[in-house]
Amino acid sequence: MKKYLFLTLYIVFWTSAAFAQGTIKGVIKDSVGAPVEGATINITGTNIYSFADAKGQFSIAVTKQPPYKLRISSIGFLPQELLVDSFPALPLAVGLTHSNEMSEVVVTSRRRIETAQNVPIPVTVISGALADDAGAFNVNRIKELVPTVQLYSSNPRNTTLNIRGLGSTFGLTNDGIDPGVGFYVDGVYYARPAATTLDFIDIDQIEVLRGPQGTLFGKNTTAGAFNITTRGPSFTPGAKFEVSYGNYGYIQAKASITGPLSKKLAARISFSGTQRDGVLENVVTQQPVNDLNNLGVRGQLLYTPTTKLKITFAADATRQRPNGYAQVVAGVAPTLRPAYRQFNQIIADLNYQLPSQNPFDRLIDHNTSWRSGNDLGGVSMNADFKIGRGTLTSTTAWRYWNWDPSNDRDFTGLAVLSLSQATSKHKQWTQELRYAGDISTKLSGVIGAFAIGQDLKTDPYHIEESGAAQWRFSQSSTSEKWKTPGLFDGYGIKTTSRLKSFGAAVFGQLDWAITQRLHLLPGIRFNYDKKDVAYLRETYGGLQTTDPDLIALKNIVYSNQAFTANVDESNLSGQLTLSYKASDRFNSFVTYSSSYKPVGVNLGGLPTSNGKVLTELARIKPEYVTHYEVGFKTKPTYNTTFNVVLHNTDIKDYQTQVQTAEVGVNRGYLANAEKVRVRGVEIDATYRTNNHVNIFGALAYTDGKYVSFKNAPVPLEETGAPSAFKDVSGGRLPGVSKWAGSLGGELTSNDAKALGRKGKYFFGFETYYRSEFSSSASPSKYLNIDGYTLVNARLGFRAANGLSLFVWSRNLFDKNYFEQLLPAAGNAGHYAGVLGDPRTFGATIRYSL
Repeated sequence: MKKYLFLTLYIVFWTSAAFAQGTIKGVIKDSVGAPVEGATINITGTNIYSFADAKGQFSIAVTKQPPYKLRISSIGFLPQELLVDSFPALPLAVGLTHSNEMSEVVVTSRRRIETAQNVPIPVTVISGALADDAGAFNVNRIKELVPTVQLYSSNPRNTTLNIRGLGSTFGLTNDGIDPGVGFYVDGVYYARPAATTLDFIDIDQIEVLRGPQGTLFGKNTTAGAFNITTRGPSFTPGAKFEVSYGNYGYIQAKASITGPLSKKLAARISFSGTQRDGVLENVVTQQPVNDLNNLGVRGQLLYTPTTKLKITFAADATRQRPNGYAQVVAGVAPTLRPAYRQFNQIIADLNYQLPSQNPFDRLIDHNTSWRSGNDLGGVSMNADFKIGRGTLTSTTAWRYWNWDPSNDRDFTGLAVLSLSQATSKHKQWTQELRYAGDISTKLSGVIGAFAIGQDLKTDPYHIEESGAAQWRFSQSSTSEKWKTPGLFDGYGIKTTSRLKSFGAAVFGQLDWAITQRLHLLPGIRFNYDKKDVAYLRETYGGLQTTDPDLIALKNIVYSNQAFTANVDESNLSGQLTLSYKASDRFNSFVTYSSSYKPVGVNLGGLPTSNGKVLTELARIKPEYVTHYEVGFKTKPTYNTTFNVVLHNTDIKDYQTQVQTAEVGVNRGYLANAEKVRVRGVEIDATYRTNNHVNIFGALAYTDGKYVSFKNAPVPLEETGAPSAFKDVSGGRLPGVSKWAGSLGGELTSNDAKALGRKGKYFFGFETYYRSEFSSSASPSKYLNIDGYTLVNARLGFRAANGLSLFVWSRNLFDKNYFEQLLPAAGNAGHYAGVLGDPRTFGATIRYSL
């Protein structure tokens, strides 16, 4: 928190001489004359829209002569339609009436403005206000509001973001494959999974789309997308400040300031900082471990040279420096190895005891420091140019990721693995060009092109180094030569690798209104991917000897490896959706999608067989996805919604990450399962009444299994079996709970007065439940995580002029639970757990100008 950041300035000049034929201006107020900020104004039947600023003012540039019909809507108000038959000489005055009717949630996932209930896509929308109030300042906390989302993170690099159990490999990350869940911020694609561990900065809305999204978004995604929108610059001055304090030394500060710099230029600067003491204790150093130390800043410039052109420049930088991501030994599984190779016998021979047999004592004695230096940032330019009956959008971006870790992969105080450091650097550039608009009165659509280049390399190399106790954990025979002094002490590997990739695509989707209520939506995508990999691993250190027997023992632990892999492939995919809106309160859709995840390459080392490196595993096949879903979005009463989706996904050549007993295969290796199937049902509902009660909930049933995986690695307890592989066909996918659900809401009082201000008291809560799930690529009876329920709550006062003061608690009932279980390197039988946070509580003060 004491270190400083600076923003890399990105200056691009782009001008246009385009002018509109006319502009509709107006101001929107409520029944008592207060401005309605954020109200949506849309010209019906078109993709032309605007939002009201803090003073309720809006303007819409149009290219055709009136008449127009405007639709004005905002949360908590009755929508209104207004006929404009000529360009008004004075700004329109529009009054909205407060309503108990369920608010219309506006989304932009289909590159147009529309309500979530009318979109033929299963989508969950989390407002920035709800995320702020619920303390959901990153994706790991947002998942508690969206039960179809799974996120697992043993550190920022090793992060899995899935939707419906699909997306990325479960467990430890291999850099050689693409994620299946797209992560977008203001239209910019973030390629590295570490981005999902960052604190959100000034978020306006989060849209979580489920199912393949290759015909609407630049990057092909087979499982879904996070579409995150930040609060943009405004020509109306404003500011927001927030500070939170809690137990474990928790401090979080946020600030945002916006306003005009000139008549055509506005700016916004936003800051977020989070600090918290650790929730584990190292009994040797007497220091807390797994703290939070995050700092982020985001700046934006909005330039509007004409009424038809809007250009936004953005730059952001985030820095994380935790003493964190340590895992505790969660248990010990007996393996099929001889008795002398079992974990408990090994540590007894080394006169060692774990600091605790109960992982929820939160005690460790690790002798290697945990470090997770995580830096991400970038610059972007987004230009929206209104052409004809649509908008041409160009999004240009460059981003970086620097990773500086240190891990204790044996999870003990013994000198088994003394160093594990995979320092890396990543750079990416992206360019998307997209046009969305109306082709005719019955036909609209999106067409676009996308390109991405990535360069990921070691910095300067990855290190895995053994300590003095390595011999006992790697001992695979009763030969006395294993005890040779210094044989493995300081023995390790240095790996240099580089992955350069390029991807390009053209995509499009049409919306054909066969009738006013029946729509057909075909979409298509052509994808091209090229990846070039160079991998070199060399051993060093340990006892220098010419004894062939000792050299053979060292090679059992680490060996030299080198390979190159070059892939160059293309693919055609698409989707077809039929949508039928039987009435204003009932919307249904059925979708068929074919999708594709590009070919993968292994970047964590390859396993060996009889001393031979299995180089055929350097390249793994692409995934082919066939997806079906049927959905119903309903509004049973004026103040309720009730939505249901049934889905089925079949994947051929599913890309999975598997753990191996070989210490030298860092983070496991990639493999293909012949066929995987995920099917399920999802329900979500909302209820609002009397402006005092707002309830939301969701329930998901998900059944994910390997239909065919005949050559899977054996589970932890079968390590040492005659074969290192096993047919796990019919077994369940890791990380997938059959049942998951959330329930939350807010209760608000009548008008009240506190601290000399008028406002309302409120009580908010969220509950999250998931049933037990497997935490191993090959189903294991030891690596299953029990189901759990979490409850979060807050109570406070919210003033009409922007003041909020509330107390809060997360994990209110102090539930002990695991987020993930991981076998230790070498599979000696012990496994570690990523612990969920204990109960935290505190207070927040927020003020808006």
